[in-house]
Amino acid sequence: MLGELIREAATRFGDRPAYVGEDGSTFTYADLDRVSDEVAAGLAARGIGEGDVVALVLPTIPAYPVLYAAIAKLGAVMAGVNTRLSDAERGAVLAVAEPKLVIDGDDPLEGLRDAGRIGPGDLVEDDPERPVAIVFTSGTTGTPKGALFCNRQLSAIAAIDVGDRWDGGGTSLAGTSLAHLGFVTKFAGNIRLGATTHMVTRWRADDALRFTAAHRLSSVAGIPTQVALMLRVPDFDAHDLSSVRAVVMGGGPATPALVREARARFGAPVAVRYSCTEAAIGVGTSFTDPPEDAEESVGRPLAGVELAVLDPDDDARSLPPGEVGAVCLRSAAVMSGYWGDDTATKAAFTDDGFVRTGDLGWVDDRGRLHLAGRTKEMYVRGGYNVFPLEVEAVLSSHAQVAAVAVVPVADAVMGEKGVAVVVPVDTTDPPTLDDLRAFAAPHLATPKLPEAIRVVDELPLTAMEKLDRRRLAEMITDTRVR
Repeated sequence: MLGELIREAATRFGDRPAYVGEDGSTFTYADLDRVSDEVAAGLAARGIGEGDVVALVLPTIPAYPVLYAAIAKLGAVMAGVNTRLSDAERGAVLAVAEPKLVIDGDDPLEGLRDAGRIGPGDLVEDDPERPVAIVFTSGTTGTPKGALFCNRQLSAIAAIDVGDRWDGGGTSLAGTSLAHLGFVTKFAGNIRLGATTHMVTRWRADDALRFTAAHRLSSVAGIPTQVALMLRVPDFDAHDLSSVRAVVMGGGPATPALVREARARFGAPVAVRYSCTEAAIGVGTSFTDPPEDAEESVGRPLAGVELAVLDPDDDARSLPPGEVGAVCLRSAAVMSGYWGDDTATKAAFTDDGFVRTGDLGWVDDRGRLHLAGRTKEMYVRGGYNVFPLEVEAVLSSHAQVAAVAVVPVADAVMGEKGVAVVVPVDTTDPPTLDDLRAFAAPHLATPKLPEAIRVVDELPLTAMEKLDRRRLAEMITDTRVR
């Protein structure tokens, strides 16, 4: 599928820039097709063929989509490996993928363009079930697993995102690793839109603001952490951001305070998206929804997606509105399974084909999904279930709090209690525990209120820029809290 799309895009868009590197290097749509043909021939000369795994351990550079296209044209499988992983983490990911070839280095196309080029007749036959890409989970709860996506899923995602249309894509800035779900699974849709993507090897908030203003971008999209960092750039208000018509956040929970601030300061409506690697697409809010929807929830199921909140102990029982349970998603986009792990694959799905997201949540009487946190993050304080995400959503609105996470620690009397780990707005004037408890008391039951506080300069993040709760727990264990 990708091979045919890229050939068609080369015909339609020709010399339009597809990918632009921070050094100015550019691949047009014609280049993307031609050079990926050359690279495919080079890979074939190295013995790469249908079904072989090729791991890309590369930063965000234009050579990445060229290699992805070349691998797909051969019927091989691309496995993206985040360059921000530690050596041990990278080794664990590669052990799962078992690639026939690993491509890394400063010039990843070197030596791959000398064997001629494959022709249209050399493309593998289109097969909906042919494996195309492996996307690794964030690994916050253990060794990452590789979610496998085939032509079938990629076609479904493109159909949902762009339908049958060609063209209409604008200019954007790639700000996360290209090993991430978004780039890998939306590659086909972006090709159809003829979009121009600028790439930077290291995303910085001030650079992203300058780029948005200079290129008159109509939207700002990223994970909540990125949007929050952009809002904290000291000269934010000096940038002309009048071109921005929408802000989209996904890949992690956006607090109500962040949604409100983004809407006010960008002067644009905000939409939030929620899914997981295994499901690919999930739920979200639209720009025509009431503004409070993006503050209070993660929205409703997107087109073609079914949402279920199930009893964690009984998959056959759907829970009524208002009751917290296991969030599950079903659509044509969900992964085929975990690469090389049939046992984990079976555990990931319910008997009727819903994929388990690993999150807890509840649906309100308006059909909106509210997240309560990860299944393994819930803690029990004196017999009372506490969901950190719910507490964090309240505490994040405190005027002295820039960012916050709630972590449970063992308690001899209550079993567990919550510690608020806070990044203050002003390091010289951080909030106290009494401040936070008094602020949250009108909104949370007493057992949910934090019982200790730890002030830090920043919250630890994973390689995918998500809150690293495992490291956070280690920080709390390693040091005293007050």
